[in-house]
Amino acid sequence: MSESKLFSPYKLGGIELKNKVVMAPMTRSRALEENAPSEMNATYYGQRAGAGLIITEGTSPSPNGLGYPRIPALYSEKQAQGWNLVTDAVHEKGGKIFAQLMHVGRVAHQANLPTSAEVVAPTAKQVSGEMYTDSEGAQPHTLPREMNTGDIQKAIEEYTVAAKNAISAGFDGVELHGANGYLIEQFLNPLVNERTDEYGGTIENRNRFALEVAQSVSGAIGADKVGIRISPYGVFNDMGPFEGVDDQYVALAEKFKEIGLVYIHIVDHTAMGAPAVPVDIKLKIRDAFQGTIILSGGYNKERAEKDLQEGLGHLVAFGRPFISNPDLVERMKQGADLREPDHNTFYTPGEEGYTDYPTLEDQEVG
Repeated sequence: MSESKLFSPYKLGGIELKNKVVMAPMTRSRALEENAPSEMNATYYGQRAGAGLIITEGTSPSPNGLGYPRIPALYSEKQAQGWNLVTDAVHEKGGKIFAQLMHVGRVAHQANLPTSAEVVAPTAKQVSGEMYTDSEGAQPHTLPREMNTGDIQKAIEEYTVAAKNAISAGFDGVELHGANGYLIEQFLNPLVNERTDEYGGTIENRNRFALEVAQSVSGAIGADKVGIRISPYGVFNDMGPFEGVDDQYVALAEKFKEIGLVYIHIVDHTAMGAPAVPVDIKLKIRDAFQGTIILSGGYNKERAEKDLQEGLGHLVAFGRPFISNPDLVERMKQGADLREPDHNTFYTPGEEGYTDYPTLEDQEVG
């Protein structure tokens, strides 16, 4: 095989990544006070700074966007200060880090929101299933209120302010979460978006919210600091493929190219039981965008190397292996065994299953 691509440097916008390994965004539910990160979170991310790029867990740009218990946010000064601890820890170890901005929209329960906030979505359609709350246990998702045009403009502004807060907190950029059935994808997908105004009904109209968010955020912090995560064919949170899905995402990618976004991050949850994202649509998005593509979804070193060598994408995101292997890059370089994560501590508060996984060096000392 030719020389490894996975461990070689890569220029992403204005920053140099030391390798092509990306730590994928993963909700860990450990922002314990006012949805602000702490030294514990800084330790967690700092331990994983061997990645060329870290993308943080979903971080809400709005009180309305919190949805889940104990997820972080970026709309208050305290939250920005907490994130500054994280970015310092990563940068001290030579890493780069983007904040993922995630407004959950209708994937929420009122008990997880501040008292002044409310659950909103493009359409007043309730998500099936339940949402965990610390105060009431598992509960059916809250029925959302349909957003009016004023709510939509407010949400766009919230993303923009959060992006500015991210840069002031030391982040190298932001990723807009347009996947997994959260607010941006709720506008994209006609299974949820039943609007008849300028934000629904046609491909152009359903794409409008995603593009207006991307345009506004890019105008505020620079398009070379803005990426977006998408999941065509995703089924998470009542999503699913629909007629014209390929055409819609190709049109979206073409517009992202015009705006100048630094990357598109394509989610494929086949490894978690979702239907496969056809390679054909990945190639169409790549060719329409003509910029950096991040691949994700159940990758190991061998598959990552193969897809990079074949030109399917430029960077590869690894998720769960990073939970239990803080030194994942070094382990992959050495061909060392990977530890399995403890699923019981994925979303629990505290250090257990978060900052206490050993590195290879720790194991040798122990």
